[in-house]
Amino acid sequence: MSRIRRILASTRAGWHSFLRRRTAVFFTFFFPAIIVVIFGLLVETQPTDGGLFTEPAGWYVAGYLAVVVLFTPLSRVGSEVARHRTGSQFEKLATTPLKRWEWLLAQTIVNTAIIGLASILLLGLLFGATSATLAISAELLLVIPFVAVGVALFCAVGAILGSLVDSQDGVIAASNGIAIPLLFLSEAFVQQELLPGWLPLELSPLTYFTRGVRAVTYTHTADGALILARFPEPTPVLDLLVLSGFAVVAFVVSARLIPRTD
Repeated sequence: MSRIRRILASTRAGWHSFLRRRTAVFFTFFFPAIIVVIFGLLVETQPTDGGLFTEPAGWYVAGYLAVVVLFTPLSRVGSEVARHRTGSQFEKLATTPLKRWEWLLAQTIVNTAIIGLASILLLGLLFGATSATLAISAELLLVIPFVAVGVALFCAVGAILGSLVDSQDGVIAASNGIAIPLLFLSEAFVQQELLPGWLPLELSPLTYFTRGVRAVTYTHTADGALILARFPEPTPVLDLLVLSGFAVVAFVVSARLIPRTD
């Protein structure tokens, strides 16, 4: 079997494995709805001179996407690696031609598809149920590579956690312990000016995701609408390149850490 066929076969197996877990399917797609209901409808944005949730609704689109891109891969892939270790599945995989990085790539493809669908659901709910609006334009396609690269990055981080932490419960706790601080220290829901100046926000890969997505989707206009920027500066491209660099490094490290046997 060729390498491409091995990866495709592992991707199909991972997809069907996900579909068989009905609880996982439910919460994967229900989670974006909860986020929109809590923050978009219940909390809402209250424009004032300062504080949390004081920006126009469109400013938080990048934050909503960051929640899905961050939390789901970390917990799903981390738990999958931990489950494989517990069930000695990597020992079985070691007897097949499938390499560890090929297995990880297949898991990344599956999660990218899942989170891509969840992101579409989230955006549909957001623009349908809140005051945020979006002008459709070709530049909107730039969100796709940001989501794909972000998912790949946090799939790799999840695999690192699953390889180092000794139980599924420990992986979930560790992923939450990483994801929650990143979410609030990476300009997802908290503006940069509200954070201490000494915080090195550039060390967080999620910062480049939120900045890049916001740069191509949000421009504050007089009526508070959310429109696409005309892309006059290369900042989003640079953000995507930096995010890709984080993803490549994390993927290489995670592929080496995934155990051959356990």
